[in-house]
Amino acid sequence: MLVEKNVSLQGSNTFGIAARAQALVRVRSVQDIQDVLADPLLARQPKFVLGGGSNIVLTGDVQPLVLKMEIKGLRLLQETDKAWIVEAGAGESWHGTVAWTLAQGWPGLENLALIPGTVGAAPVQNIGAYGVELQDRFHSLRAVDLETGEPFELNASQCAFGYRDSVFKHRAPVPGGMGLAGRAVITHVRFWLSKDWRPELGYLDLEKKRQESGVQQPSAQQIFEWVCEVRRAKLPDPAVVGNAGSFFKNPTVTPEQCQDIIAREPKVVHYVLPDGRFKLAAGWLIDACGWRGKSVGKAGVYDRQALVLVNRGTPEDSVTGGEVMTLARAIQTSVYERFGIRLEPEPVVV
Repeated sequence: MLVEKNVSLQGSNTFGIAARAQALVRVRSVQDIQDVLADPLLARQPKFVLGGGSNIVLTGDVQPLVLKMEIKGLRLLQETDKAWIVEAGAGESWHGTVAWTLAQGWPGLENLALIPGTVGAAPVQNIGAYGVELQDRFHSLRAVDLETGEPFELNASQCAFGYRDSVFKHRAPVPGGMGLAGRAVITHVRFWLSKDWRPELGYLDLEKKRQESGVQQPSAQQIFEWVCEVRRAKLPDPAVVGNAGSFFKNPTVTPEQCQDIIAREPKVVHYVLPDGRFKLAAGWLIDACGWRGKSVGKAGVYDRQALVLVNRGTPEDSVTGGEVMTLARAIQTSVYERFGIRLEPEPVVV
């Protein structure tokens, strides 16, 4: 086990924010985590788990010990008459994993193509796009208890998935209670990919692609390609323009709240949810407040999609986490003053 000191994290967060880790360990196996916890000095230190860095805003150097997740491996764990159960290491690229499952002939993850980050972060955030959330394809996961070093497994109900939410984003209110933030690190994730596959085409962008192509019954590979085309047209490539993807969650409101907003803003983009509530498009709300293309310092709002905040600096003179959060708070204030809705950021602020 090698402990690296004073490590630059600029290339390890998709915003490209310049920050450093006081100490970092590259985790390539469960044993690496257990070795950290067996070390008298390292075991006592606070720990910060880092995957692809696609959902974080670094506001300064990271003082806790960084566990950089690099566990690899893709395999078919089990095949039943109903599904393929696939396991991926936490350090695998999420998009690479989606592409690999399709190449094996196992559909189901195609709507989640091109989401940046690693597999291990996917359950934490319960990632979702174009009508599919991780919980819809989730089987179970393996993790390590950061207090005892013991491995354990969780099924879907134990993960307490919600909209961009899970048990890994909450701290236990009492010792021994549910809430695994800071208490566990995910090492492997398993997916349930049904053999009774049906295309998910409920989003307008995909329906437009279907109509344009004339393909009435698209394959999973076709949907994968459509999703990639749509995302590339709307969202900046983090390798070219630093960003953390969608910066705010789409807010949910009651039918009464939705009708009130529609009465004032008839063009507001909204979707009905199974429970009768409505989801509003946060990007539309931000755009309506005039933020598209605007900047605060070197933090800007992407000119093609107002939901995305970007780094308008350079590698040598990067945006700071403080600038990003100043811009985010200004946007939140504007949206609240106009619509009475409080936008909640998606990324973790460190």
